[in-house]
Amino acid sequence: MSASNPTTDLLGELERLEEEIERTNERIEEFGEGELQELADIYERFTAVLERYEEDVTDDGGDIRTNIEFQSAIAEVVADIPDDMLLTEAFEECDERLQKRWFHDSDFEFVYEQLEPVGEVVSRLEDREETIAAYRDTRQDVRYRIRDLKEEIADLKRLVRLADADFDAPTDRLRDPIERYNEAVTEAFAQFRQEASAREVIDFVETMSAYPLVPFEQPDDELATYIREHPPGDEPISKLLEYAGYSHSKLSHYVDDPERLTHVVGRKKTFLDGLNANALTIDWPPPPAKTLQLRCRELTAAVNRFAPDVVEQLRAVAALPRETDYDRIRDSAVVRETLTADERERIQSGDIEAELARAREERAQLERALETFPKR
Repeated sequence: MSASNPTTDLLGELERLEEEIERTNERIEEFGEGELQELADIYERFTAVLERYEEDVTDDGGDIRTNIEFQSAIAEVVADIPDDMLLTEAFEECDERLQKRWFHDSDFEFVYEQLEPVGEVVSRLEDREETIAAYRDTRQDVRYRIRDLKEEIADLKRLVRLADADFDAPTDRLRDPIERYNEAVTEAFAQFRQEASAREVIDFVETMSAYPLVPFEQPDDELATYIREHPPGDEPISKLLEYAGYSHSKLSHYVDDPERLTHVVGRKKTFLDGLNANALTIDWPPPPAKTLQLRCRELTAAVNRFAPDVVEQLRAVAALPRETDYDRIRDSAVVRETLTADERERIQSGDIEAELARAREERAQLERALETFPKR
């Protein structure tokens, strides 16, 4: 037995629900929608009165005031029944049965029995609404399926491209200069962080907000303002963190406002501890050539601010797309580093193109279905 296909199931369900909506419309038109809606409104009001009073007027015979109130509520509904309304006789028989002083369970049993045919007719409207709701849900599921297929297609296109990757390409030709730069910039930033004042480091980090490809986390306004405007900002970050660990009595020997330092710096120890060169390094496998060129341009501006001597290693990285068969070598690196065992097997099986064609056809079928089966 073949496995169920989500796309086939959705298309079949849409078609079934469309046909069911047409059937419910036909059943409604047997009486006329306006007439049926009129009947449904009266039925809903009448049964609501029954449900509200049944327990009170039948419990130990009820009391005369509640019984009169119940009969008045019934009479109000009956007075609004048009003479030519569908199944008027059912409500007339119910009203006649309820024209009495005291009520018993058998009276309500009789009334509900008379109203059963009315409920069955009225349910045609409810059936249509439920079917339309299911239809809308299924159309939404179709949109979700299209979204999933778009993601699947993007992934398959990636695998198709990588299927031609040269597994024996010399990836060290890219890895070595990238690693040399990463090591150099990591060491240089650690030295900058250790030797420069906290004010200089925070100024540098804030400047990086203008460089979206150098994604440093930004300090909050309170911390940045304190470091910029107070004397402890002249100290290295390591000294600020050390101060934050002092008792107030000990800290008062080093700063004018120990409580302020403890409050501001102490709350941001995680941020200050976490300031490192990660935003300045280049991932492995590296990004596509165009992205690498743009990133190296921003990194050059960033690194030149605190470690000009490291820019030379960065230039060697920026030159890789020009001086190497970058795309081929990068594809090989991506295949080696990022593909799962299942993805490798799929590539080697040679069925990726067929999977891609199948996913595209499913997406096209579902998109056509959204046009064929309109919103309701």
